[in-house]
Amino acid sequence: MKTLVISPTYNEQKNVATLIKTVFKVNSDYHLLIIDDNSPDGTADLVKELQLLYDNLFLEERPGKAGLGTAYIFGFKWALERNYDAIVQMDADMSHDPNEIKVMVNLLGDHDVVIGSRYIDGVSVIHWPIRRLLLSYGANVYSRIVTGLPVKDSTGGFKAWQRKVLKIIDFDAVKSQGYSFQIEMNWRAWQKGFSLHEHPIIFTDRTIGESKMSRGIMFEAMIVIWRMRIWKIFGWHK
Repeated sequence: MKTLVISPTYNEQKNVATLIKTVFKVNSDYHLLIIDDNSPDGTADLVKELQLLYDNLFLEERPGKAGLGTAYIFGFKWALERNYDAIVQMDADMSHDPNEIKVMVNLLGDHDVVIGSRYIDGVSVIHWPIRRLLLSYGANVYSRIVTGLPVKDSTGGFKAWQRKVLKIIDFDAVKSQGYSFQIEMNWRAWQKGFSLHEHPIIFTDRTIGESKMSRGIMFEAMIVIWRMRIWKIFGWHK
């Protein structure tokens, strides 16, 4: 499969070089797209330097911080325009292990969407405080109960998509960001009849840089979950 890995960045200068080198060490034939939201720490400048070493490394710069959801939608459209078969999304902070990419892409041979799941095989999270773990796990249980989405880790951001799935989703109808963006994209794929498969991963919280998580992101997710429940009941989703 012609594979593109998408990783949005904002102030990831301390992590992005490790991400890039590790992805291409896993498979030098992968293509990697960094979408940077005008990071003031020089993330984009470092990526440009590494482009001299890696022909398959691409950079798209946006004028300002516009949110994780819009960054991924930008990347998905970029991938579809260039006819990639498999599209992988992952965080730039090394909390997602690039070595899992090959396994997840291979699983696309039998599934439409592959989710790197922290909760399908017990709880596989390292370096999270218990409060954040309970919040994340509880949000996923709540999401599953309200929406009916048959996924134990619907908020995870490490996923592999077959081209055909992204091609049929109406990106203009997706308005959510953060955790809720991940839930909504899974839900839309499921509502279209595509198969979702959870592949167990070990999630290691970032050791360098600052988390982008906020109370507002969690509040948005709670609203979006009920919006999807209403869409399902009245058939308003596209």
